[in-house]
Amino acid sequence: MILVAPDSFKGTFSAAEVADAVAVGVESSGVGADRCPVADGGEGTLDVVVRARPGGRMADVACHDPLGRPVTGAIGWTDDGATAIVEMAQASGLGLVAPALRDAERASTYGTGELIVAAAAAGARRIVVTVGGSATSDGGRGAIAAVRAAGGLGAAELAVACDVETPFEDAARVFGPQKGADPAAVARLTAALHEQAAALPRDPRGVAMTGAAGGLAGGLWAALGAELLPGAAWVLDAIGFDARLRSASAVVTGEGCLDEQTLQGKIIGEVARRCRAARLPLHAVVGTSRLDGAAVAALGLASVAEATDPPAMTAAGRALGLGVAAR
Repeated sequence: MILVAPDSFKGTFSAAEVADAVAVGVESSGVGADRCPVADGGEGTLDVVVRARPGGRMADVACHDPLGRPVTGAIGWTDDGATAIVEMAQASGLGLVAPALRDAERASTYGTGELIVAAAAAGARRIVVTVGGSATSDGGRGAIAAVRAAGGLGAAELAVACDVETPFEDAARVFGPQKGADPAAVARLTAALHEQAAALPRDPRGVAMTGAAGGLAGGLWAALGAELLPGAAWVLDAIGFDARLRSASAVVTGEGCLDEQTLQGKIIGEVARRCRAARLPLHAVVGTSRLDGAAVAALGLASVAEATDPPAMTAAGRALGLGVAAR
């Protein structure tokens, strides 16, 4: 059996769509496939985790987008309603703002705070905020304001699943340009993050992962006592990846672009680490590969196939299945 565990091809295919296309190819070769979509804590994590957890469900909540416009965001519920999953991209994601309207200095995480408040009000004992794909660089200022306006979160515990290791003070420099910030805006945003950090109950500067989602992770950590979690590892644990790994003879993962960021806390790196520990071969089906042979080998990939659409993904899956069947 091959464990099919891809991330989404961002902007084109969801993780579930990629997993299904590859698995169809694997199964056409006569080899079984376990569809196991994965994510790293960023956009798409909510769907991946809720699909995999027994009794997982979604609930829609009215909130506001990065520019303050009304939208509807989903909250995921697992563990019989004890755990709520808030994907910040549902309210504060870059995909909610047209390219011409992107404004990193104006964009706010207030809507994410509204989702967090709604989860606490609905009785969540633990709230996990998955961050990544944000339009914001406000250091979580908006989300903190929304939570404080609601009188806090009561007894609910807060955690943040982070998709990068960037510290708080570097959030605007590293991610601001992709959110519409020019060099002058990046400088202003960075100065604002330093000013905010100095005023928070604890200083998030220099702490790994606090820069995730434009500093949202650091703001929640510093102001609300949130626990910071490596997103990729948290997702794999949440979907029971290790138990499913024990039933596999090989694994295939994937993402839209295999590049240097893959090596920096992204999901394929974590999948590769677990496959090495389990002594299982790991293959990749990706939209584009920008890693050389040495980097591919260092990551632990037995093979890399490029596929830009479902038919090509299915063909790659069939080739992998035939290879496994021949051994």
